[in-house]
Amino acid sequence: MRSLPLQFGLACLFLLFAPVFLLAQEKPAAPDLKELESYTTKAMQEWNVPGLGFAIVKDDKVVFAKGFGVRKLGEPTPVDEHSVFAIASCSKAFTAAALGILVDEGKIKWDDPVTKYLPQFQLYDAYATREMTIRDLLCHRSGLATFGGDLLWYDTTYSRDEVIRRVRHLKPTSSFRSRYGYQNIMFSAAGQIIPAVTGKSWDEFIKERFFTPLGMTSSSTSINAFKPGDNLAQPHNQPNGTMRVVKYLNVDNVGPAASINSSVADLAQWVRLQLGRGTYQSKQIFSRAVSHEMWSPNTVQPLSEAAERQVPSRHFSLYAMGWGVSDFHGRKYIAHSGGLDGMISQVVLVPEENLGVVILTNSESPLASLLARKVVDMYVGAPARDWSGEALAQRKNGEDAQKKADELLETGRAKDTKPSLALEKYAGTYSGQMYGDATVTVENGKLAVKLLPSVHFTGDLEHWHYDTFRLTWRDTNYPFRKGFVTFILNAQGAVEEMKVDCPNNDFDFKELEFKRVKP
Repeated sequence: MRSLPLQFGLACLFLLFAPVFLLAQEKPAAPDLKELESYTTKAMQEWNVPGLGFAIVKDDKVVFAKGFGVRKLGEPTPVDEHSVFAIASCSKAFTAAALGILVDEGKIKWDDPVTKYLPQFQLYDAYATREMTIRDLLCHRSGLATFGGDLLWYDTTYSRDEVIRRVRHLKPTSSFRSRYGYQNIMFSAAGQIIPAVTGKSWDEFIKERFFTPLGMTSSSTSINAFKPGDNLAQPHNQPNGTMRVVKYLNVDNVGPAASINSSVADLAQWVRLQLGRGTYQSKQIFSRAVSHEMWSPNTVQPLSEAAERQVPSRHFSLYAMGWGVSDFHGRKYIAHSGGLDGMISQVVLVPEENLGVVILTNSESPLASLLARKVVDMYVGAPARDWSGEALAQRKNGEDAQKKADELLETGRAKDTKPSLALEKYAGTYSGQMYGDATVTVENGKLAVKLLPSVHFTGDLEHWHYDTFRLTWRDTNYPFRKGFVTFILNAQGAVEEMKVDCPNNDFDFKELEFKRVKP
């Protein structure tokens, strides 16, 4: 039998499978936003989140902007779409875009050396100091550890310039450009290039180039802009399982990395600008070329096997400039989270779907990122998945593991020991080039430690074993667990150094050097 002509055969195949092809190309039905509201309300209760702002942008329109819960625990005032939250590290994308404007204007280049504009900039590694570019500052490949040096700015009196100056004493943990290390201080340095080039502060530039043209009237770059009666969500966290209201942390000294405050209504306009590749309401704020650079990966981020199992459709994780880039359901997933005391935020862009999501919360839980995934699931027609429920189960496993670790720590304590010296022999001033001074004093028969650059880092020391004391901070926003202070004696039996270790997810106290300088 003769075979059919090739063209005829292909035509038959197309007719045979046409329904399947057409089905695959059909767009999913518009998501049921009422269902999303119900899911959000339930998840907030499960995670004990007092308040949340939520906005969705689709095809250059704000299709959802709503508040959930209350601005402050114990008070009835509700969150709405204009309620202001600290967006923390979601500020980084603003800094990258601000520098992109200067690239468009021909005033800087992404690969210019940092020292061209900040001649005082210096790192511990001379090679990294010489070779560091603006791009390097924005993509977390400085060689410094993730969150390295953050105690320099956290709750301290140091200025923006002083924080950057002191980072020269921070030792790297990897070679330059060899590994990802999430860096707030490098982003702050990037922001300081703006006044060096324009004569305007980073804060003025952000307001002039973004807040004003985008109509972001509720947004600011400092908590000092807050006024009585503002529509302000209050931060909360829950040390020891009890939810509490905490104060807003002033992070002006690392502003370009973390200090913007905004609402979901305002940030929806920022998302429209981003998805518009630099154009907002027919007005170009930055070029498409700059948009492309900001979304182009520079640094590979670690992606654990556990993370791959949790999100099977994600195959890589990268950092561009002010944005993280990964894949999700076969789409490019451009996102950034933000976290400060009592506030967690998430901004997500899915360019292929012309979709953007903004979620701001006034507590410390992963709910913002979980809800963002839920939204993308709904818009791409992925199978329904209970992201919140799965994460709650994982949290329970984490809590059980921490409980076992605490029990193991207690069993490792050497019983029936006492300090080598009388308590007053440990008292004195301790100092290090990077962080500055700390004092140890005797108060009511017990030792107390104070880190002088901060107004809140004062802690009580209770003998643990030998010359190690258990550390309990008295009054901090951050829900620190108990830590340790160990005193090092020299050959003559006198104290010469103090080492502080307070395990947590964000700050490395072991970076701080405290040599005893006077009794």
